[in-house]
Amino acid sequence: QVHLVESGGGLVQAGGSLRLSCAASGIFSINAMGWYRQAPGKQRELVAQIINGGSTNYVDSVKGRFTISRDNAKNTVYLQMNSLKPEDTAVYYCKAISYGIIYWGKGTLVTVSS
Repeated sequence: QVHLVESGGGLVQAGGSLRLSCAASGIFSINAMGWYRQAPGKQRELVAQIINGGSTNYVDSVKGRFTISRDNAKNTVYLQMNSLKPEDTAVYYCKAISYGIIYWGKGTLVTVSS
């Protein structure tokens, strides 16, 4: 059974940092992992993703502030978030792709206070 378990969300003041983690289990081979977020009343959007080989991409609004990384041995992806802004407040979801099949975590809430 496939599980994606996110952790690391919470409440932080603007300018602060958080590190999200997503551990995947039950997936034989992961081609790409990423983080999405959904703020209240908004559509879910891609924040960052990392594919096999280490290539990464980010939404413009987080470039220079967020860093995605992956530990292949642990099937875990991380999102280091620095210089957080109130507009980063959202539920952050982990996504994994394996042979065209998409898996989602249940999400972790990040709240940035001004």
